[in-house]
Amino acid sequence: MLALVWCGSQFYAWRHHRPCGPSGRRPMIRFFRVVATVCLGMGLIMFLGSPQAEAQRQPSFGDPLPGLSATEFEEFLLGRDDFLEVENAEEGLGPAYNNTSCAGCHNVPAIGGIAPMTTTRAGILDSDGSYRDIDPKRGSLFQIFSIPTHNCQSVIPADANVISRRAPIPLFGAGLVEAIPDETIQSLADPYDLDRDGISGRAPMVVDLLTGNARVGRFGWKSQLATLLEFGADAYRNEMGITNDLFPAELTFRLMPEQLQRCDLIPDPEDVLEPATGRRGIDNFESFMKFLAPPPRGKITEAVSNGRVLFDSIGCAKCHVPSLTTSASSNPLFDYQRVPLFSDLLLHDIGTGDGIRQAGAEPEEIRTPALWGLRHRRPLLHNGSAANTTEAIMRHGQEAEIARQGFEQLSSERRSSLLIFLDSL
Repeated sequence: MLALVWCGSQFYAWRHHRPCGPSGRRPMIRFFRVVATVCLGMGLIMFLGSPQAEAQRQPSFGDPLPGLSATEFEEFLLGRDDFLEVENAEEGLGPAYNNTSCAGCHNVPAIGGIAPMTTTRAGILDSDGSYRDIDPKRGSLFQIFSIPTHNCQSVIPADANVISRRAPIPLFGAGLVEAIPDETIQSLADPYDLDRDGISGRAPMVVDLLTGNARVGRFGWKSQLATLLEFGADAYRNEMGITNDLFPAELTFRLMPEQLQRCDLIPDPEDVLEPATGRRGIDNFESFMKFLAPPPRGKITEAVSNGRVLFDSIGCAKCHVPSLTTSASSNPLFDYQRVPLFSDLLLHDIGTGDGIRQAGAEPEEIRTPALWGLRHRRPLLHNGSAANTTEAIMRHGQEAEIARQGFEQLSSERRSSLLIFLDSL
């Protein structure tokens, strides 16, 4: 009853005190959406805590982590709301962009997943074999859309001779991945292959833009980012053109300052604190990703169990480490939790690299993708070039050559068991 009274009072306040004109429109519309979302959250919290819900509810893709507090659940819902929001030029979209919402790239099989699309990266490979970015200040990403009235389209220049594609990465369980300590990831690294197993995974060190400290990178195909706040802020600027405190400059290639001024009509940074919540969009993205549950595991049958044994025996588990563990945390959601992601979160050269150097990752290196949720991911590999699991495995080489050969040498029956196991993840 108190929740209903509070919700009603907030709606009344919005109706009678909203400002007029364009400058007041976005904050107040968002305020109303915030109130509606929080009220929905209150109702869901009461339902999810009931015995009926405990008996009926099954985990699914896109759910929040079980055990969220009321405040955390509200933050998850608010973050999801911002994740779904379609941006426009008046709100800072562009001038060049790849999508108009976070969910546009992360929606299969639920919000937070993947999408049947790729983004474009480009660079230059010089005659001596060295790689360089086209514009050192802007990296390698190009956007495919632009605001029509701004005439600021990103165009790949003729001297770019390295062009690659990258598919979206699913975000399920991202908060648990963030909670894995740097030391755990570093303990798996063997950059000089001292154990002579042919595998030389590296744990790249990147700068945490919020603290300025060096951290182990773990997010992105190149492990180029260490935290979810950075991951969301990077995508907001790079994929939607919305600048923020962490990435305050527009990402538009080879434009003179006066050209950029004609294209970018909104003062930077464009993502600012919302008066109604005291939070930025990137804070809400962080909450949604942090509290997003890991993908549910499929049914474990005898064939699945047999396939898991083969997964270990032919060497897949050397890079696709079945589980890692979080460290001590004041939040029980992340306190010594087992994270069955099937990845070592290291950079490897398996012969499928995208040719781009980024944040300490060499052109031939790609981060080991987590396999949890694999059964709902197609196509595969960093560029979406493998139509199915078998094709993806057969593309493995270099550090993964021994594992690929092991797969090839399996009988058809045993190979089928391994594929059944992978399709249970």
